[in-house]
Amino acid sequence: MTERTAVVTGAGSGVGRACALGLLADGWTVVLAGRRRERLQATAALAPAADRARLAAVPADVARPESVDALFAEVTERFGRLDLLFNNAAESMPYLPVEEVTAADWHRVMDSIATGTFLCSQAAFRIMKHQQPRGGRIINTGALSAHAPRPDSPAFTAAKHAVAGLTKAFALDGRPYDISCGQLDIGNVTPEDRPQPAVRQPDGSLRAEPTMAMRHVVDMVRAMAALPSGVTVQSVQLIPSAMPYLGRG
Repeated sequence: MTERTAVVTGAGSGVGRACALGLLADGWTVVLAGRRRERLQATAALAPAADRARLAAVPADVARPESVDALFAEVTERFGRLDLLFNNAAESMPYLPVEEVTAADWHRVMDSIATGTFLCSQAAFRIMKHQQPRGGRIINTGALSAHAPRPDSPAFTAAKHAVAGLTKAFALDGRPYDISCGQLDIGNVTPEDRPQPAVRQPDGSLRAEPTMAMRHVVDMVRAMAALPSGVTVQSVQLIPSAMPYLGRG
């Protein structure tokens, strides 16, 4: 097969945007998914003109089942199959002590990360199990916080723990159908448009931490996506070597 179709959620900025453009450069047809059409169009505008025919911007809210269903129905209608899903969409929130996290904050973060990952992967399974040739690949964006949380991040930490569990469950349940699922835990990436913010440390201090260039994340996603059927990267942590992760706390 030479025509491969990928869906990238959270494709309107950051990691999603960069990885969508990286997959496009590798010859993938890429469906850009995100809530804001104008951001998806801005991503598409960054692609070489010759490649834009292989891009589709489809606004979708991954936390809403009906929106996810509409997204993947359009994928199958327009492209006929799905070979890769990159679950990257995530809502952020400020670091807050446990007692200050509102129920609305909790649900917003959990829905965008955990529920969104489940709903999109569920839709991908429905397609990948029955297409010919069957199978495909799911890559989930994890976080180091699932292994060593930062202070004042209960909702994000819990959501990424859920993603780690879903990755393992999807890898197991997809095995009979040639569906692989792996996870990429991403460390500090150099911000594109602002200085690196100071981050709270376990001792209560605030300090900026080492970062890495976005291209390293893109290269890892491209490498995972390029693996042949039957080979997977189950889990990988990509971090600046000087980032205070090992021994955090």
